[in-house]
Amino acid sequence: MPLGIRIFLVYVLFVGLTGYFVLSTVMEEIRPGVRQSTEETLVDTANLMAEILRDDFKAGTLNQNRWPELLKAYGERQPAASIWGLPKNQVNHRIYVTDAKGIVVLDSSGTALGQDYSRWNDVYLTLRGQYGARSTRSIADDPGSSVMHVGAPIRDNGQIIGVVTVAKPNSSLQPYVDRTERRLLWYGAGLIGLGLLFGAALSWWLSRALRRLTGYAQAISEGRRAQLPHYRGGELEQLATAVEHMRTQLEGKAYVERYVHTLTHELKSPLAAIRGAAELLQGEMPAAQQQRFVSNIDSESARMQQLIERLLNLAQVEQRQGLEARVPVPLAALVEELLCAQQARIERKQLRVDLQIPADLNVMGEPFLLRQALANLLENALDFSPVEGVLRFSAERHGDQLAFKVFNQAEPIPEYALPRLSERFYSLPRPDSGRKSTGLGLNFVEEVVKLHGGGMHIGNVPGGVEVTLQLP
Repeated sequence: MPLGIRIFLVYVLFVGLTGYFVLSTVMEEIRPGVRQSTEETLVDTANLMAEILRDDFKAGTLNQNRWPELLKAYGERQPAASIWGLPKNQVNHRIYVTDAKGIVVLDSSGTALGQDYSRWNDVYLTLRGQYGARSTRSIADDPGSSVMHVGAPIRDNGQIIGVVTVAKPNSSLQPYVDRTERRLLWYGAGLIGLGLLFGAALSWWLSRALRRLTGYAQAISEGRRAQLPHYRGGELEQLATAVEHMRTQLEGKAYVERYVHTLTHELKSPLAAIRGAAELLQGEMPAAQQQRFVSNIDSESARMQQLIERLLNLAQVEQRQGLEARVPVPLAALVEELLCAQQARIERKQLRVDLQIPADLNVMGEPFLLRQALANLLENALDFSPVEGVLRFSAERHGDQLAFKVFNQAEPIPEYALPRLSERFYSLPRPDSGRKSTGLGLNFVEEVVKLHGGGMHIGNVPGGVEVTLQLP
């Protein structure tokens, strides 16, 4: 399972469990919280009614005054109120008064007059100077029919002579509880959803960053060029720096070892030739033969120098992971400059040069590397072109790519050699001398083209050989 998905699943589990426990805890506290607030209001109301009714209760005139009519009218009122969007069209308080023996002497509902309420906690505890309250179901089997009752004492000179009870059904509070629970669920679900989106974005970003770093490591392990991912601070930047440092150390060691083996292998032949010629020169020989061995030493020394220089250039290009500069380079002007540098060889072979490159055509890249690569191509074409042969340079634009072609009149390249022409140290004998080159020129060209994000193709065409470079 990908790391990003595992991180996201752990995040989902954490957010889900946290959201569940928080929501469940808050949901469990909503109903008791609403009832506590309501009970506090009932306490105030009961004590207020105890003070209002005290004088009439002492005088025994509760039922003779207008209290029954007032309480009945109160019960029939329709407030037509809107409490935070919820309508309230009736009052829900029931008020009843009991004497010192717990007998109901006044009831706003008119249903309990004369009944003995002395055993109900609201009356029983209040008559004994304690806080009297109870919650009783109107219907035994229906938990939603419970009614809260809160009693307050009626005092005469500090003596409790009666009790006023204010009752309110819990069902009247249910709409507010339900609305609060719905809002809490919606808000909770929204916050959890936002948290999950944030977690998904974080997991995607982290896994993407790790994928980029993994892709970089895989590309390097496969010998491909890749750009080191850039991160802004934090552990990812430290990890990327550490990976790059490790790559540099490992590649440097392996690179040096490979090139030392290659260089020693390639230098064996010219060194053996130089040593053999030097040994022969120590003896007596004709001047002409002596001059021939001196020439051999000179040519083999030049060959070693060329080999070392090209190896250094190739090593420099192979070690680079990107271009130091990417600027427009006028292609026609660059080719003309290279042709001028090789004008002596061109005239000596009496070659006909055909330049078919628009003057305003530019290639995006690093000028120094492009000049070296095209110089190698031109040198290679001159080596294989016959006397009075044709050299043709052409270029055309295809979208955001440029196809640069170098054609030289020559014998077809053998089929077995075509796939190997850009291999390091692979070379075909030159027609003029029959000797092979260092075999590094085309390999250098290919590395430069890859560094620019392009490709190289070599093939036989009617009348000769054509090299095509695809460049940005």
